[in-house]
Amino acid sequence: MTRPLYVVKAGSATLDRGLVLKEVADLVARGARVLLVAGGATGIARHYAAIGRPEPRLRLANGDEVRYCPPQEMAHLVDAYERVTLPAVEEGLTALGLSVFTAVAARGRLVTGRANRPLKALSAEDRPLVVRDHRAGVPVAADTARLAALLEAYDVVCVSPPVADAAGGAPLNVDADVLAAVLAGALGADHLRLVTGTAGLLTDPDDPGSTLTDAYRGDGARYAGGRMRQKVRAAEIALDGVADVAITGPHTLGEATGWTRFWPTREPAADLALLTRVVSVPSVSGDETELAAYLAEWCRQRGIDAHVDAVGNLVATRGRGPRRLLLLGHLDTVPHVWRAQWRDGELWGRGSVDAKGSLASFLEVLAHADIPEDGQLVVVGAVEEEISSSKGAFHARDHYPADAVVIGEPSGARKLTLGYFGLFKLKVTASVPTGHSAGLDAVSAPDRLISALGEIRTAVLAVAPDALSAVIDVRVETGRELGRAAGILNFRVPPGADLDALRTAALAHAEGPVDIEVLRATPGHASGRTGPLVKAFTRAFAAAEIRPRFVVKKGTSDMNTLATTWHDVPMVAYGPGDSTLDHTDEERIDAMEYRTARTLLADAVHRWFALTGHALDADKGAEADQDKGGRS
Repeated sequence: MTRPLYVVKAGSATLDRGLVLKEVADLVARGARVLLVAGGATGIARHYAAIGRPEPRLRLANGDEVRYCPPQEMAHLVDAYERVTLPAVEEGLTALGLSVFTAVAARGRLVTGRANRPLKALSAEDRPLVVRDHRAGVPVAADTARLAALLEAYDVVCVSPPVADAAGGAPLNVDADVLAAVLAGALGADHLRLVTGTAGLLTDPDDPGSTLTDAYRGDGARYAGGRMRQKVRAAEIALDGVADVAITGPHTLGEATGWTRFWPTREPAADLALLTRVVSVPSVSGDETELAAYLAEWCRQRGIDAHVDAVGNLVATRGRGPRRLLLLGHLDTVPHVWRAQWRDGELWGRGSVDAKGSLASFLEVLAHADIPEDGQLVVVGAVEEEISSSKGAFHARDHYPADAVVIGEPSGARKLTLGYFGLFKLKVTASVPTGHSAGLDAVSAPDRLISALGEIRTAVLAVAPDALSAVIDVRVETGRELGRAAGILNFRVPPGADLDALRTAALAHAEGPVDIEVLRATPGHASGRTGPLVKAFTRAFAAAEIRPRFVVKKGTSDMNTLATTWHDVPMVAYGPGDSTLDHTDEERIDAMEYRTARTLLADAVHRWFALTGHALDADKGAEADQDKGGRS
């Protein structure tokens, strides 16, 4: 499971308060890698005061003042970071139990930059002058290999301006927010947080509650003044990468206080906003926290009871009645994220099909559904569906019972998935004494593994001839005394396959140098077409004049996880998108496909409550008739 990367920029005034360091420690505790970029205005002022040196300034034609950085001043600027700001960061994080690496970005040329052109300024007498020795610039490149190694070796890596000049000479002072944005892009960061002293970007500087919550490229410049202009510039630079970008504050990463989130692509219509934003927030397995928090807040703003549970699942509920319909989607995606983008009516982005389109439609249906008094509609966005743990689905199975379930997976708007094959997954290890492969009758560990895999495959397929099999991983180790080869053998087994019989058939070959471990034995599951859930969808298809296809898929989903104990609970899977695009670089979802599936799902949910309500009324009527007959 890939560890997410956060790039966090905090100025020295924010770092002095200490809260952001605790929040960084929380990110590390969640398993994240953290690159902290430290600004130094307060630390620089302290250092200059301590050495009794005035801070040189330049006044620009527009009235702004900037720090003047001639070559002879750069050593003092480096000292300010290395003697004041960075030691304070290291001390604060070390006190929280973290291992920390700190460095000025110019050291060892961790980051290089390009000098700005000569600066136009005003003299003390207000005469225009051109300043040619001002050592300021922009970061342009980073030593990503070394930074990646440092991020693996330390809990937190903290860097600061200045950077090395690619052309040589004294270091270059750069804006710390821009430095953070460039590093986020170079390292492919998942999240960029630019911490400020206000509640995000304010639309009215005199109103601390006027946070602009959502911004697109070009929006922020209307409201940004002073130092905030550089933060907005940095945020928009970062939009060229894949990071989820936000300006946060005051002096905190906490979303509850004030965030301005910058979105990489604007939705083509208002009813596609949630879909666009869900796809825009990276959420590779193990990194679902930001998306879960965003969606919980989206729900709360619409009066929906929502929270993030103990394992990280989003749980959103409307209604309190005993008849419960569960819509189970998942938050996570496979790796390799790219910037979400609308092109010709299609939203391109990781997870657009698998399965953020389904989850977004679930939440929109939840927000607008007419829930009867005795009904309850629950949406769960599960974590870790894309990896073998299925932690979110197991937690849902054990904590959120339901009378029927719709799994959010891409069936396509015109298909209904009635079931999935199960998964029988084995780790097979062959060990043989180390020897020369040229010896007479020599059998290597890979030789023995290949033979064992073939024998096991034959034995399992004899019990389940409709199963599909594949070796999905092979690893070889050569030790001093033993050579080992291990392979992962996957079987996709049809609903009804006897897993105990498969286990017996496979483990019969665990003898001598061959060891077999059952990693997963999840049954297949398929629902019939006669129950209220399938009827609700069938009638919704008919109302939409769609002739549906009913399928049982060869893959597995969270339906299989629920089915391990929910033996009599009706389940189907439905969601927009072409599943052949899952996990590919071509993943995209069509706007009309999404709308069709959302509308049809809303109708099916309404019909399920109506059908099950009528059945309940009929049962009560039959019981009343029996009572009357008993009394007569």
